Amino acid sequence: MSPYLLFGFLIAGLLSVLISPAWVERNLGGKGFGSVIRASLFGIPLPLCSCGVIPVAASIRHQGASKAATTSFLLSTPQTGVDSIAITYGMLGPVFGIFRPLAAFVTGIIGGGLVMIFGDEKGKNNDEPASVCTDTCCVTPAGQSSFKRVVDYGLVRLPRDIGFALLIGILIAGLMSVLIPQGFLEAYIGGGIISILLMMIVGVPVYVCATASVPIAAGFIHMGASAGAALAFLIAGPATNAAAFTTTWNILGKRTALLYLLTVAGSAVGFGLLLNWIIPLFGSEFHTITNHTHLHDQSKWLPHFWAGLMMLVLVNSYIVKYIQNKHFIKIKEEPIMETTPDIHRLEFTVTGMKCSHCTDSVQRGIAGSDGVQTVDINLKSGNVVVTGSDFDKDKLFNVIKQLGYMVEV
Repeated sequence: MSPYLLFGFLIAGLLSVLISPAWVERNLGGKGFGSVIRASLFGIPLPLCSCGVIPVAASIRHQGASKAATTSFLLSTPQTGVDSIAITYGMLGPVFGIFRPLAAFVTGIIGGGLVMIFGDEKGKNNDEPASVCTDTCCVTPAGQSSFKRVVDYGLVRLPRDIGFALLIGILIAGLMSVLIPQGFLEAYIGGGIISILLMMIVGVPVYVCATASVPIAAGFIHMGASAGAALAFLIAGPATNAAAFTTTWNILGKRTALLYLLTVAGSAVGFGLLLNWIIPLFGSEFHTITNHTHLHDQSKWLPHFWAGLMMLVLVNSYIVKYIQNKHFIKIKEEPIMETTPDIHRLEFTVTGMKCSHCTDSVQRGIAGSDGVQTVDINLKSGNVVVTGSDFDKDKLFNVIKQLGYMVEV
């Protein structure tokens, strides 16, 4: 899986430069079914997990997007991403690799359409639009070239965000293949709607990112699960979890949140059944590629090279994180100089941030507020240090809460 994953990381880094969250916010506003289609389509390649998509969706909503378009974006985005599409193709074959993003796209359209028909736009309003900094300097170091930004996101920040979950997923898949004989559970989680429902129920409450869920799904297939049952897990797991559902409830209202959850469940079952019907048409190709993935010729050096390179990328991403944490601690320990009495310093904690997408959203929101000069955020602890002159503390906290996070002073 390593060469496919590295390729996906680099493409994700390129998209992070070409398609920023601020750009998405500007282009997904407006009403009508066209905005639902655009929101679902834009969400397919973006490497946003189910926690990272929440603040972007909140910003889209505050920028004027309808509840339907916001729901569509919330549904399609966390299910896929260029990195997860690449690894799905590499581990599960072309049929799965093509079907999965198409299912995510249609799921977004269905969910947005349901909200457009049955949702209540008169429920919660957009409130005052959030003041968001759209300049590159708000989310990347000043003067950093586009190439460095691609490498920084694709080979440092994104691997760091999903690295631990990815390794856990690989470990779980490995344990499945070693401890449980191939096909042992086929009688229980094989074909049929019952197995698909079971995998959907397992996936809804848990948090697993789109990329890390692939090796786990491959493990389920090894144990005897049908392709449709594995797909149900790949849809339900990344698309929602308990935290994402409660945040959606707060941002979009009760009725929309229930339609969102219903769409995830219905799509997992429906597309699982459809894939089980389609797979026999390409049966030999699917199984050949799957077995080739599991029984790769380990006597050649190239697979080991890619795996070693993948591990170097993951280790380096955490080394960079350690250095950045040291830098943050140094910032906290440096007092404001007495010669600048007009500069104020505010320290507080933000809870609910899970990845760099979360910190980017919080940083952009704070940096776009009047009077703010610098913003430093520690993802691990949630500590935030803001300096500036004449900024309104309550407005800063309100911006953060609009993005779906909580503030502890």
